[in-house]
Amino acid sequence: MYSKCRVKVALVGDYNAAIAAHRAIPEALRLASEALGVAVEHDWLATDSLVDDATLMAYDGIWCVPGSPYAATEGALRAIRFARERGVPFLGTCGGFQHALLEYARNRLGWTDAEHAELSPQAQNPLIAPLSCALLDVSEHVHLVSGSRIAELYGVREISEQYLCRYGLVDAFVEPLMAQALKASGHDQAGAVRAIELEDHPFFIATLFQPERAALEGRLPPVVAGLVGACAVQSVHEAHLQAAV
Repeated sequence: MYSKCRVKVALVGDYNAAIAAHRAIPEALRLASEALGVAVEHDWLATDSLVDDATLMAYDGIWCVPGSPYAATEGALRAIRFARERGVPFLGTCGGFQHALLEYARNRLGWTDAEHAELSPQAQNPLIAPLSCALLDVSEHVHLVSGSRIAELYGVREISEQYLCRYGLVDAFVEPLMAQALKASGHDQAGAVRAIELEDHPFFIATLFQPERAALEGRLPPVVAGLVGACAVQSVHEAHLQAAV
């Protein structure tokens, strides 16, 4: 199906070799490329370089990577909005999860005052706030929602994944935030949201955990395979449309 297929993935974030997830991401994409038979190219796009949508047009998929606070929050939010509104396959991990929630709240639900406590410490009622217990280089169990895309990718209902995170979604906002197309698809053992996805999108998944780290141990992260596969499907579809013109 993907024979001779080539896709380009934009890695939205400010590259730092000291960040384990940043070292893992190219390896995760390589493993996905080998497993699916898809040639995968990737570019790191610094958040302060994303001042309009033009740069993003060249990519089949967008991955908003860990490493927040970003140099330019608006650049990260622009990339997420581009992927969400245009149906471009999207993956957000760690900081990408937090900013995917922020973008959706502000631009889809119209919550213009939605804030991230790391970016706006003075916010009285932030959407994203400090976790009661920071998740710093720890692994925790995540329960995946039956029928969700992420559960389909993993093939199991319970997984263990690594975190390097201090902030998460405030519980009080879960119900109104998930009232439309956005759905919680993974929870920790206490019921806090740890993964989300959009039902009306070809592929839009974000996780508070860092699944890419599995690649440093030689394991293909299922959500990365899902992203690359979705990019390939989009690429093949677009090629067929162009051939028909």
